[in-house]
Amino acid sequence: MHRWNKKGLIFQPVAWPRWWLAEFAQAPCTLAFDDFVRVYFSGRPAPDAAGQYVSYSGFVDLDRSDLTRVLRVSEQPIFPLGATGEFDEFGTYPVSVCREGDQVVAYYGGWTRCEAVPFDVAIGRAVSYDGGVTFRKSGRGPVLGFSPDEPFILSGPKVRRFQGRWQLWYIAGRKWLVHEGRPEPVYKIRMASSDDGITWDKDGRDLIPDRLGPEEAQASPDVFQRDSTWHMFFCYRHGTGYRGRERGYRIGYATSRDMREWIRADDFAGLDVSDAGWDSEMVSYPHVFELDGQVHMLYLGNAVGRQGFGLATLEGLL
Repeated sequence: MHRWNKKGLIFQPVAWPRWWLAEFAQAPCTLAFDDFVRVYFSGRPAPDAAGQYVSYSGFVDLDRSDLTRVLRVSEQPIFPLGATGEFDEFGTYPVSVCREGDQVVAYYGGWTRCEAVPFDVAIGRAVSYDGGVTFRKSGRGPVLGFSPDEPFILSGPKVRRFQGRWQLWYIAGRKWLVHEGRPEPVYKIRMASSDDGITWDKDGRDLIPDRLGPEEAQASPDVFQRDSTWHMFFCYRHGTGYRGRERGYRIGYATSRDMREWIRADDFAGLDVSDAGWDSEMVSYPHVFELDGQVHMLYLGNAVGRQGFGLATLEGLL
């Protein structure tokens, strides 16, 4: 089993209010610089009069020598929401970034509101030419959208460069469950690869076997390579009634030798809920990264990151 030392809740949006950020700091993803680590995340301003939210993506810079120390929070989102009727009109969440030469490429879930269900999501792309401060969208539509086999909710992109190609892990909606009058989505982890980061070859199948039965929802598939093994940390939950401790999100774990066939071994994930506090009901949306010889994890706690995100450091290596 992996052993993680929890460092606590290291970023709280209420301490750094912006017009686009009042609460939630969701789906953290890092980009390392010489003196700091930039963490991209998605936050929300206060809801409107009807109780409806939008979400924006921005970043916080952490001191590289002390990841619990906040240096800066972006004054503006890294890109605007889409125009009326576009796939990202109401939100950009989550976001994943990767360097490509002197550019930084981002993939994000763009979501829109629906009538029969609360939302739908597709995956967009944007590029930064100023070191990851601002991004320019690659177009008005998604680079990974719906298809006969993936009819709704393409989200949770995690992008990496392995074996000379772009590799993208994401989630695809499988069904909606109606529980106590509320539609709840079930989604599974999938992957795609690309030579140019724009046109994607989908693997076309669910990668991780269910632990909680066919109504298990899986998300945030973050893949880390160590030698000839790929390690995936992800999160999973029950299909309904998951907004509390008993059925809420937990962090799962799987390994692979080829990035496509995965052996699930959640007992080795090593990070679970705390007895009390900000992550006592759920832990979710893990992001694993190596920095200066140490492996770290950023993750969300109760209410899927409403209070912010926390940090844990691995004892040893994967």
